[in-house]
This record gives sequence, C-alpha cells and structure tokens, in this order.
Amino acid sequence: MKTRPRAGLTATAVTEAAALVDEVGFDQLGMGLVAERLGIKPPSLYKHVTGQTDLAHRIAILAMNQCADAIRDAIQGRSGTEALARGAQAMRTFVKDHHGRYAAANAARPTGPDDPLIDALNRVVDSWAAMLHGYHIDPDQQIHALRMLRTVLHGYASLEAAGGFQFATDIDDSFTWMIDFIDHGLQETTATSTHSAPSRTTAPGVTL
Repeated sequence: MKTRPRAGLTATAVTEAAALVDEVGFDQLGMGLVAERLGIKPPSLYKHVTGQTDLAHRIAILAMNQCADAIRDAIQGRSGTEALARGAQAMRTFVKDHHGRYAAANAARPTGPDDPLIDALNRVVDSWAAMLHGYHIDPDQQIHALRMLRTVLHGYASLEAAGGFQFATDIDDSFTWMIDFIDHGLQETTATSTHSAPSRTTAPGVTL
C-alpha cells in the first residue's frame, strides 16, 4: 500500500526536522528518528527526500547557509580587528550550538557543478574573507590567510563542541588569546604587504 505525503510537508520541513542531529549527533541520524519527529511513518519521508544520504546533504546545505548568515550578521558594518573577533565568535557559537548539522556539512561533498552546496560553501568562504576586510592583505597571500582562519576556527570550535578541552584554564580566555594572536599576525602581514586590495577566488569544489 502506497503512503500519501502529509499535507503541507515539504523537503524543507523534513530537512529542518532532521536538524535534530544537534540533539542526537550526526552519527545517529536516521530516517526513523526524523519520521518520529514529524509524526509520520518512515515511508512518507521518501515522498520528499530520496534517502538518508540525500537528507544528510540537505542538512549540510542548511548548515552552511546558516553559518554564513551568522557570521555575516555579526560582522555587518565592521572591519579589521572587530570583524575578526565578532565573526570568529559567531562561528564558534554556531558550531557549539549546532554541532550535529555542522558535522553533516563537514562530511558532505558537492555532487556536481549545480549542487547548491557549492553556493552555500562559497557563502561561508565569503564570510571568512569579509572578516579579513580591513587588513588589506596581499592578494597573493589571501588564500593562505583564509586557510589559516578556516583551520583555527574549525579546529577550536570542533574541539570545544566535542568537549576536547580538559585543562582548568578558561576556554573563553584561550579563545580571546587566540584571536588576539591572529589579529597581531594579520596586522604584521599587512605592514609588510605591497598591495592593498584583497581578492579571493574559490575553485568549484570550494576546497581551500
């Protein structure tokens, strides 16, 4: 017997419900859990998504767009040190509050040139680039700065979300120290730069 899709249920609604991965962890994501959250039978989900792989991919797109929005809102109208500090904190908070969907995003890979995941990932990269606005980094060095920023922010936020910091020293103090360290390094890079306008080119796979 074929199941009928619940009235008003959409792929977007299913994806948002699947964001329960923040509660149970990405590794525990299952169609049954999502169906239970929505109050439907699991077969009904297949009217809106093709399967768990498709669902995880949609969560990844949702996560990257939300992360980009969080950073954008935090740094709006700011540049240099203030943009770096506020943007970094916004990403840290997003990863801590949404570690499940962030894990889904890290596990996802674009399926083709028209995959909306590419646009979502590019938006995050653009957010990181905006955090560097005001430092006037040499265009030849900007990719290095972006890779550095991605590495430290991802690493710190992911470790914190996983409970990886065990020493008694306050982790907020360590985060502030890290951002200050990055700020001073970027300022030093700016001081030795021979160019003034930053630029960023991202490959189709958005791999920095």
